[in-house]
Amino acid sequence: MIVVTGGSKGIGRAIIDKFAEDKKNIVVCARNLDALAQVKSEVEEKYGVKVYTFSADVSKKEECTSFIKFVKDIDETVEVLVNNAGVFVPGSIHDEEEGAFEMMMQTNMYSTYYITRGLIGDMIEKKHGYIFNIASVASFMAYTNGGSYAISKHAMLGFSKCLREEMKPHNIKVTSVMPGATYTASWAGVDLPEDRFMKSKDIADLVFTAYKLSDSACVEDLIVRPQLGDI
Repeated sequence: MIVVTGGSKGIGRAIIDKFAEDKKNIVVCARNLDALAQVKSEVEEKYGVKVYTFSADVSKKEECTSFIKFVKDIDETVEVLVNNAGVFVPGSIHDEEEGAFEMMMQTNMYSTYYITRGLIGDMIEKKHGYIFNIASVASFMAYTNGGSYAISKHAMLGFSKCLREEMKPHNIKVTSVMPGATYTASWAGVDLPEDRFMKSKDIADLVFTAYKLSDSACVEDLIVRPQLGDI
C-alpha cells in the first residue's frame, strides 16, 4: 500500500495513478472532499485497486495525527510514503505577508515530519519501506520571490538527508525529489505556454523508476528541470 499526502491533483495525483497501475492500493489525504471522491472513483474504476481517502489540512498537527490513525487502522502494510502536500505563495522574506513563514513551514515541513514519524515505526519493524519527500529545486538554491517557500523546502531537504542516514541500517530507502517548474495548479494564470513546464507524469515516472530499483540501490537526490531551464 502507498500513502500520498496532498494527492488530489498535480504531482501527487500522477504518482497515485502510476502506483495504481502497478496494482498498489492507495491511501490519500487532501483538504477537498469532492476532489478526493473524484480520485477514488476514477482510480478504482480504471485500475481496479482500493483507494482510501481522508480529508485533512496537514498544516494542523491534530489533523496529521488523525490521518496517521486512519492509515494505521487500515489492515494493510504501508510500503511507500510520499510526502507531497505543500503550498507555494511567492514573496520575499522582508515583505511577504505576516504568517507566510508559519503557514508554509507547517504545511510543507511540519506535516512531513509528523506523518513520517507516525508511520515509519512499522517500516522499521518490518525492515522494509520507501519514503519520497517531494521538495523542490528551491531546496538548494535561492531565487526571486522564493521567500518562506524556499526556506521550507531547504528544511525538507535537510530532513530527507538526516532521515536517509538514520534509515540505512533499517533497510528503508529515502529519496528527496526536487522538481523544477511542473505544470500544476500552483502555476495557474501564469502567461507561459504549457509546454514550457514539465508534466506531473514526468515526476511520477521518475519516482516509480527509483522505487523499482533493486534492493542494493537507492536514489538519494532526484533533480529534474524543464528542458529550457528554470522559470
